[in-house]
Amino acid sequence: MQGSEFIEVETNVRLHIRDWGQGKTIVFIPGWPLSHEMYEYQFTKLPKQGYRCVGITLRGFGKSSKPWGEYTYEVFADDVKKVLEALDLRDVTLVGFSMGGAIALHYMARHKGERVSKLALCGAAAPSFIKRPGFQYGLEPAAVNGFIELCYADRAKLNEDFGKIFFRSENAVSLKLGEWFYHMGMEASPHATAACLIALRDTDLRGDMAKVNVPTMILHATQDKICLFKLAEAMASGIKGAKLIGFENSGHALFYEEKEKFNAELMNFVG
Repeated sequence: MQGSEFIEVETNVRLHIRDWGQGKTIVFIPGWPLSHEMYEYQFTKLPKQGYRCVGITLRGFGKSSKPWGEYTYEVFADDVKKVLEALDLRDVTLVGFSMGGAIALHYMARHKGERVSKLALCGAAAPSFIKRPGFQYGLEPAAVNGFIELCYADRAKLNEDFGKIFFRSENAVSLKLGEWFYHMGMEASPHATAACLIALRDTDLRGDMAKVNVPTMILHATQDKICLFKLAEAMASGIKGAKLIGFENSGHALFYEEKEKFNAELMNFVG
């Protein structure tokens, strides 16, 4: 099925897939509220260096199906498993950004790391996106509640506001590139956009970290305003043998703002 652009994971639910290149396989899970298109500057580089890059746009986002129903880390982890099986991918490096990092971590725990030989968590919204009892490092729950309320009142403003804190500064990237990310977010289902904010707020993955049993690299920007650097330090201490690499010149979008370093670290890790 290599080259297939859509994979059906359940009746009438098809995920948009990008499958470029040949070689060691890297599977990319995007963050909220984006599609695999966010990894453009990985997909234009890494296949030329001898890697097979597979991007999975999660249900509810991009060009994937947008069903009514549940949008939980369990649903997403199961969808990832079905894609890996459909493409018969093995020994992959699983890369997750932001919410995609939380999903990648949950996949490792829920499916015992099946078909995955290495894990890369990038600006990951894990082990907990919010502050909660015994964990004081995430966003305030009230801030996420504000995002949810804005999603139902003015989703366009939610995406605009999110874009302002996504990069190191509001002027860190070109106006047109910022607009591209904005439109990518607007392509998402409004139901999925809100439901995933609820999942980000309510899911506690602290218990998943001890279940990771593959080499793990954590890439995280020190200036990240969305997933604070303290989250990376918590994952580095909670995942056995994890290696933490800080990015000094990025906001949340380290995969773009420091793409040369990001790509080099990823290729070095995959080998």
